[in-house]
Amino acid sequence: MSFPLSRTTPGAPRYLVPLALATLYLVWGSTYLGIRFALESWPPFLLAAIRFVFAGGVLYAWLRLRGAAAPTRLQWRNAAITGTLLPAFGTGFVCYAEQYVSSGVAAVAIASMPLFMALFEGVYGNWPNRRETLGLVVGFAGVIVLNLGDTLSGSRVGALTLLIAAAAWAFGSVWSKRRDMPRGAMNVAAQMLCGGAVLVVLALATGERWPQAPTLSATLALAYLAVFGSLVAFSAYLYALAHARPVLATSYAYVNPPVAVLFGVVLAGEHAGAFELAGMAIILVGVAAITLGHRGGH
Repeated sequence: MSFPLSRTTPGAPRYLVPLALATLYLVWGSTYLGIRFALESWPPFLLAAIRFVFAGGVLYAWLRLRGAAAPTRLQWRNAAITGTLLPAFGTGFVCYAEQYVSSGVAAVAIASMPLFMALFEGVYGNWPNRRETLGLVVGFAGVIVLNLGDTLSGSRVGALTLLIAAAAWAFGSVWSKRRDMPRGAMNVAAQMLCGGAVLVVLALATGERWPQAPTLSATLALAYLAVFGSLVAFSAYLYALAHARPVLATSYAYVNPPVAVLFGVVLAGEHAGAFELAGMAIILVGVAAITLGHRGGH
């Protein structure tokens, strides 16, 4: 069954959606700090380009060796558009923004993405139900509280870039569900390859160069982003998006900020104050409301 044509697959194991969401919560929550470490040596667009070209290339080659069909011309076109919106603009712009803002601020700003997604879904006539809307409002209120903390400050350039990243990711996710995309994991591979190609162009256009002596920690962070942040988590996201309501599939955007802040505290010595802790608590309440709204239906 083609990925964007259905939200549920008859006979699919019940535990896979919760497992996919847990992967998104933990892995993508940690990637914000991973990007920060990688940026110590690698320029932002080149960093993202290497991440997605490597991950997409490995996955594509593995699938083809196992006999998976190559995408059709139409599917490649759709994957190119979605790859530009998600991996290139969505993730690449986050890498760019983290030159100016902390990893926690980046995660907080991207938490606005479900609101954009709900808006774009509404354009297609699929507005969130009341409980999901309540969860969105509560979650966004938590993001505001989290952003009031003294340790979370950013620049206008960083804020604008993150806003564009969130909107691009949301629109790409909604748009792809209504298009003929490659089947299964080939969808992931094609989007990452296409997005990686766009990121190579962005890196060249902005004059980025290969670092002469990248540090070991920065290179290990890049490897983590490619394997876990791309191959594992991106696959989990597309699975959740295909088998759950969009509002539930994107609930990771509310969990990622507290996870990102906690990783920063534990691994980078960052400080989490009263606003950060209160914001995290409110965000989790919002996620719970979204989940209950999904179970309760319209």
